Amino acid sequence: MTLLCVTVPTFRLQVAMQTYGVEACSAILADKRDRGHVIELNDAAKRSGARTGMTLVAAQAAASDAALLVHDPVRSGDVWRDVLDALDTVSPLIDDTAEGVAYLHMVGAAGTPQDWIANARAALEPFALPLRIAVGSNKFVARAAAFVGDGVVCAPGKERATVAPLPLEVLPDTDPQVLERLELLGIRTLGELAKLPHGPFVRRFGSRAARWHRHAQGVDMTPFLPRAHEISIEASTYGDGTAETEEQVYFALRVLVGRVQEDLSHLGKRAGALQLRIECDNGEARELTIHIATPTSAPQMLFDLAKAKVEGQTFESPIAGLRLQACRLEEGGAPTTLFASNGADPAAVALALARLESAFGVQPVAAKLQPAHALEAQFAYERFDGPPERVRSESALPAAPIPQMRLLHVKEIPVQMVRNAPAFVGAQAVVDFAGPWRIDEQWFQTPLRRDEYDVLLDDGALYRIFKQGERWYLRGAYD
Repeated sequence: MTLLCVTVPTFRLQVAMQTYGVEACSAILADKRDRGHVIELNDAAKRSGARTGMTLVAAQAAASDAALLVHDPVRSGDVWRDVLDALDTVSPLIDDTAEGVAYLHMVGAAGTPQDWIANARAALEPFALPLRIAVGSNKFVARAAAFVGDGVVCAPGKERATVAPLPLEVLPDTDPQVLERLELLGIRTLGELAKLPHGPFVRRFGSRAARWHRHAQGVDMTPFLPRAHEISIEASTYGDGTAETEEQVYFALRVLVGRVQEDLSHLGKRAGALQLRIECDNGEARELTIHIATPTSAPQMLFDLAKAKVEGQTFESPIAGLRLQACRLEEGGAPTTLFASNGADPAAVALALARLESAFGVQPVAAKLQPAHALEAQFAYERFDGPPERVRSESALPAAPIPQMRLLHVKEIPVQMVRNAPAFVGAQAVVDFAGPWRIDEQWFQTPLRRDEYDVLLDDGALYRIFKQGERWYLRGAYD
């Protein structure tokens, strides 16, 4: 994997300075003007003593000559989306990590890494933003190369050497206390960190340290996720700028699915889930997650699942925009069985589940077996996304169906015993029985003692009953 990393240092501050026409050398960006805190600042403000997280009062006291700006998230978001659209001319595969940081997957791109950097710089020239662009084999290395210098290309096999001189501050999710502890140990650069033994380091600094240690060695297993595609319902398409009928919504949805499928095809991946955002004319926004039982990149299947999810939704105003993103990416190719199987088609099951969930608003669940003595504790419910993929032959199927017990609502029943064996359940005679099975549990819960039996009655019914104390109860029936 070859990634082009495009970073804009202090992006939000740069947007605010352009918006307000500020050209001061020292500038501070706050989240709000009243009782606000510093969220970004430039090098001049840092040299004056201001720091991110400071209150405005403290920051202004430290950098009295700094220009104070207030963050506008709407304006910042709009500019960043325009930047991503411009980068689309360099590569259609863009991972929008955060405002100011984007990764472009250069699979199949023509030219050299230097050409890619020049193309990205030319595409973003109209924005007049300070850029740092670099190339690496994974996300962390590509961004670290941008820290090393603008235009750096990290050659394959040189990842560890490239990141070695960088300070620990480039690692994600660090805090000052951890950095201070590492500095006391004489660890100030990624190269020094990489030399530490992995196991003891992780045990001392927690689970996040495993990722830091991999990063210090030039390894990053974070997956590449193409950014969500979005479409606005334009007046040129529907006349009034909104979609008021199902056909109009499905038309726009099919266009989005086509764009997502193209990204999946370029990457050679399959999607295990889709994230759909629906924006209405009245400002309402609704997020829908579409789970896919068998990951796929087939456009018709993706569209059918998305359509089924939308079918049961109702909106108070026309739909003004859609946004679709592929999630849980897996390697391409479709797994197939070696022998014939009479199992349900996973695609058909997934489509049926999506429609049921959309119609009733309830997530489907399935029972999962777990070890326990008490019958009611032997299973738990979890989300059901479709049948698991199996490879089996017809010869492996059981010759006869195995009865499955269905739990019933527990109720008291009359049982007559003859020679310490159940002889009658109500008015029905017991033809045969199995048991008893003693259940005796008193650890970490209310004491439970009972004897369970399976009884076959003369009318053909097969039940699970149990005796607790001096009373008998019905627990389940076999189908």
